[in-house]
Amino acid sequence: MSVVLGEGDDPYLVFESLNAKGRPLTQADLIRNYFFMRIHSDSHEAVYAEHWQPMQNLLGENLTEFIRAYLTRTGIEVKQSEVYFALKERLRQGEPLTYLQDLAKFAGYYARLLAPEQEPQAAVQKSLARLNRLEVTVVYPFLLNCYDDWQQNRLTDSEFLTILKTLENFLMRRFACNIETRELNKVFAILYTQVSRRTDLTSESFVLRLQQALQNINYPKDAEFKQGLMGVKLYGGNRSEKGKLILEAMEEHYCHKEMVKFENLTIEHIMPQTLSEAWQQNLGEDWAETHELWLHTLGNLTLTAYNSELSNDTFSQKQERLTQSHLELNRYFQSKTTWTRADIEQRAEDLADIALNIWPYFGDGTKSATDTAVTGGRPQSLWVLGAEHRVKTWREVMECTLNAVADWDEEAFQEILQQFPRFASPSAKDFRTPRPLRNGTFMESNLSAKAIVVFCQKAIEAAGLSHDDWRVEYQ
Repeated sequence: MSVVLGEGDDPYLVFESLNAKGRPLTQADLIRNYFFMRIHSDSHEAVYAEHWQPMQNLLGENLTEFIRAYLTRTGIEVKQSEVYFALKERLRQGEPLTYLQDLAKFAGYYARLLAPEQEPQAAVQKSLARLNRLEVTVVYPFLLNCYDDWQQNRLTDSEFLTILKTLENFLMRRFACNIETRELNKVFAILYTQVSRRTDLTSESFVLRLQQALQNINYPKDAEFKQGLMGVKLYGGNRSEKGKLILEAMEEHYCHKEMVKFENLTIEHIMPQTLSEAWQQNLGEDWAETHELWLHTLGNLTLTAYNSELSNDTFSQKQERLTQSHLELNRYFQSKTTWTRADIEQRAEDLADIALNIWPYFGDGTKSATDTAVTGGRPQSLWVLGAEHRVKTWREVMECTLNAVADWDEEAFQEILQQFPRFASPSAKDFRTPRPLRNGTFMESNLSAKAIVVFCQKAIEAAGLSHDDWRVEYQ
């Protein structure tokens, strides 16, 4: 085929836009064309049938993202828009058919990362599936290398499983503490090179060096993880899958010989999402505050197949059904006579202690400056969005936090108003002890230190900010 260009036409733009379907070519399309430009025409049909077409059939629309991960695994982060040019540059220095064969081999690994049910080893399949439920694909470049080491017997089954569990541990603790994931793209691009340097992969040192490296990348210690897990939102949007994973892991931790099947189970709120008058009376005077802060948290959630039947039933009705459950998680409710904020907080603490055993700290210490209990602590400095605010009371912490978010992004502040109307509102009439904010709205100032800290953490999360954007230093 011959294409005649006009005087002002850019030949590269014309080439990149040619497509029988009339759509712009993907990065993978451009890469395929470049490979076959470098391979002798007599071999095109055979090479395409043996290597490219199986790879394309296996990954479909994920092909470009796979090639990006394949390139990134060598230690340099590659953006998706730069995949074609990055591979083209590397192909200039190598034999194209050999490179394509290696690419096809790693495509098979990548397919198992995306769809763990294709992995024949049951324990690995389960660990990969758990990682996928955490929805952090940034680990894939690192995992491609580890998977290849495992397939080539440079890592044992036990070592590879420990690597998968280490990654889950690291990601789970950071999720519970709302630590931003953006930095992890660069971290996992170079992590394999860092860990494997001067490391004998036939020894346990690779796993140990991996844990040492991750320990230094915002890896929460026990007290921070426990506090974060007790308060983190575990229901709604993509959080429900993570919440269900956490509850399933806790049920499995009891090690029953006859394990339940989780496929038909869903998350049940003990304190329901819609409160009847009976529930309001049961929760007490601060029922609205309790509902907003603790509804979607660990202490108020369990697993059941009777979600629709339980619905908005009273606690005694739910208790009767839950005590008949085969889940160990639900045996907890046999001795309960009430379900108040104190009950939710206590169960959250009990379950968080179990989580410390499921995802144990793999570093050398378990204490940090943030381990001090909030209750009784006296705040000194508040850091929001990189700015320091001197504070003396927890009320000032809440006020400065809300003012800082409102100044930063009005839409983010409106999201806080929508999610937590019992804590911040356009009207002073909504509160027992209102306090004005700089933008003309109001906050409730008659709150405990614990309620303020939990609210501020949730407000930061609702605003789309992370652990790194908000912290308190206190005595």
